[in-house]
Amino acid sequence: MDRLNKLLVQILTEDLEQITISGPKKKIADDDEHAIRKIRMRPVLIKDQLLFQEEQYTKKQVFHNNLSRDCAMEAIVDMMKQYKQLQASGVGFETVVLSGKKGNLTIKHKVQDAVIKKEQKKTLAHNREKEYILPKDKKIPFLVDLGVQSKDGKIIAGKYDKFRQINRFLEFVRDVLPQLPKDRKITVLDFGCGKSYLTFAMYYYLRIMNDLDVEIIGLDLKDTVIENCNRLKDAYGYEGLHFLVGDIGQYEGKEQVDMVVTLHACDTATDYALAKAIQWNAKVILSVPCCQHEFNRQITQDVLKPVLKYGLLKERVSALMTDAVRAGLLERAGYDVQVLEFIDMEHTPKNILLRCVKNQQIRAKKKDNLDDFIAFLGVESTLEKILEEK
Repeated sequence: MDRLNKLLVQILTEDLEQITISGPKKKIADDDEHAIRKIRMRPVLIKDQLLFQEEQYTKKQVFHNNLSRDCAMEAIVDMMKQYKQLQASGVGFETVVLSGKKGNLTIKHKVQDAVIKKEQKKTLAHNREKEYILPKDKKIPFLVDLGVQSKDGKIIAGKYDKFRQINRFLEFVRDVLPQLPKDRKITVLDFGCGKSYLTFAMYYYLRIMNDLDVEIIGLDLKDTVIENCNRLKDAYGYEGLHFLVGDIGQYEGKEQVDMVVTLHACDTATDYALAKAIQWNAKVILSVPCCQHEFNRQITQDVLKPVLKYGLLKERVSALMTDAVRAGLLERAGYDVQVLEFIDMEHTPKNILLRCVKNQQIRAKKKDNLDDFIAFLGVESTLEKILEEK
């Protein structure tokens, strides 16, 4: 491992962009939700100290950890005994390390010339200048009209959080693109679209930036909001974008939908949206639940009284349990479900996103303990009732 140590001394600097370690040498069972399948690492500067942020990916979760340079080197050396491949890129270099069954290493380290290196140089910071999916300094009409950009294309100071939220959402969309059809029009339905920041962003990203054949339908109960959205999309010439006044539970306008988006649909409106998505056999579901009051009203479990007697804690716990039940029901319906952080907790506590991808190989799990969990809480789930009825 001496060669690997010498290599890491060279690349574990602020010039590193990212390291990805993948390919476990030991086969991981498909139902093993705890095994680490991939690791990513990148440099961050926190309080003027150079650290390396490690992301460990299991089947459904991502775990973060900040490591010192020495600890990062030690961790990587240990990982390469367990994984087959390391890929690294940074300012002026590209690196690939392959690890054989017996621990023998093949290292390919390509150094670029000084001109290229100079052009690639970036400033490091914990909030380093991020390359957003939507360009920060390009005037985008819908961002101007929705008040995120000024008329000269600059992000308005008070709207940076909204701009970051939009781009974070588009990262989730980008990740699921391979799951969407490529041989026909993609149909996306956005339930509870509201002012439609993200609906417009989705259309711009999929149709304008990626030239995909897509139809996006935004649905909301507020007719004045829908009227304004239709006015804007007509002004931009977004022919594949439509906004309708309608109720989530009653919508019957499409027989097939490829991706269902439901962001901050209040309380059980999320359940009706998820049920619709399952009914359509949608390939992708992106859901950010909101105002989960249903379990809060019902839960009476005596064992949990030390928590439930405090209103704020009861609200938080009930919301988490609501989304846990939803995730379990979606898994039963044949989806790979990930529970992810949408935006930082400092901006809003309503930051959980359920990313669900249809997996035809999944069979309904009868021994997932979900029924026992629901019975323990003493609650009834709207999503479960809808699915049972259908």
